[in-house]
Amino acid sequence: MVLRRMSLVGDALSHVALPGIAVALLIGINPFIGAFAALVVAILGIWALEKKTELPSETLVGIFFTLSLALGLLLTPEPELLEALFGNISKINIIDAALTGIFTVFIFMAIRRLAKGLMLSIVSKDLAKSVRIPVDKMNLIFLLLVAVVVALGLKVAGTLLMGSLVIIPAAASKNISVSLSRYTATAAVFGGLSAFSGIWVANYFNIVPGPIVVLAGGIVFLVTLLFKK
Repeated sequence: MVLRRMSLVGDALSHVALPGIAVALLIGINPFIGAFAALVVAILGIWALEKKTELPSETLVGIFFTLSLALGLLLTPEPELLEALFGNISKINIIDAALTGIFTVFIFMAIRRLAKGLMLSIVSKDLAKSVRIPVDKMNLIFLLLVAVVVALGLKVAGTLLMGSLVIIPAAASKNISVSLSRYTATAAVFGGLSAFSGIWVANYFNIVPGPIVVLAGGIVFLVTLLFKK
């Protein structure tokens, strides 16, 4: 997302999930299902409109983001609104943990297969197309994988802060990485470090973990600036 200059797209997509969470809460199903359904609808809409209108994806995501946020705020029951916006890790159950494990393995495997094509399309879309890489199809799959990541993290950080979990570890890793393999590995380590340290601090002081996880990521980013070459 960072290399493709789509960081804010990941942030905006987390807000798009709010109406799906609201509907899931109203009908009594797992919020992950509602969030993922809303994200898939938005991504398919963005992908189709980008091809039809030739507007940048950032513009289209901005349209979906504002409309979804307004709709979600109207639909979300007031007692659950704060939890939907900022997350609540105490509400994660064994099913959520199992889904996270399964989808994490799937995401790693999918990105491993897409990595070369994605990197070539970052360098040059025309070059990627000239060697018969299906750039449009690959972009759609990539956005769907981002949707899964966002939906899985919403219970931890909520719709307002989830984008930070996507952006900050990768930005911190970029400060100290000299190769793509090191970049991706270090970003994963920084993401895990931010999550575990933030949750530990929040549990120790008995406060909401979502914002603390994001602040822990911010501290990691600042520390990496000291080692930036």
